[in-house]
Amino acid sequence: MDMKLELVPIPVSDVDRAKAFYTEQLGFNADLDQRFGETFRVVQLTPPGSACSVCIGVGIVDTAPGSVQGLHLVVSDIRAARAELVKRGVEIGEVEDMTAPGKPTVSYAAFKDPDGNGWTLQQLPY
Repeated sequence: MDMKLELVPIPVSDVDRAKAFYTEQLGFNADLDQRFGETFRVVQLTPPGSACSVCIGVGIVDTAPGSVQGLHLVVSDIRAARAELVKRGVEIGEVEDMTAPGKPTVSYAAFKDPDGNGWTLQQLPY
């Protein structure tokens, strides 16, 4: 049986501000922005090349804005990806290379969305 993770809800305090961050600064595609009255709005956003999307909105989840941590965006060239995000105004940490004896290097660079939800660029040793 296949199981595919295709949507991760992200709690935010200001949907329009978050949508602008994810689309304009991170380069995510805005797949859907639908309102169902005043109490429900769903915005689905997909990172370029990803089969999994995130959704933000009103009435989506009851968790506090900024409470999601540790989401990974896997990239093939972390230094180029980080440089692009810096150009787009994202505050992102330096690249950290994690290595252990006899193991290939995995690299990370962390950042947060405007609400404090935590993301990490990750480069795997392919």
